Amino acid sequence: MFSSEALTNGIRVRVHSVYVPERSDPEQGHWFFAYRVDIANEGSESAQLVSRHWIITDANGHVEQVRGPGVVGEQPVLQPGESFQYTSACPLPTPVGTMHGTYRW
Repeated sequence: MFSSEALTNGIRVRVHSVYVPERSDPEQGHWFFAYRVDIANEGSESAQLVSRHWIITDANGHVEQVRGPGVVGEQPVLQPGESFQYTSACPLPTPVGTMHGTYRW
């Protein structure tokens, strides 16, 4: 499992990713990774997640960008002290890759 964390303007984002062997087929060039995102409003004002932008790069240097409103069909509003969690996944054609991006509040 790999974890990453960032705090920006009172919003803390924690991401935990894991390789999912039962959904992968390395002989066919398919590796599947799942990730859980925990978002917490540690600030003093409410915030609504408006959009996201992910940049996914596989080990061959191929870059895919994903943009859209909110996450998993939601644009949550977080009051101070509230949090939101979601799970998603990322298939890759290589056993290693990176994923980074931004949320717009």
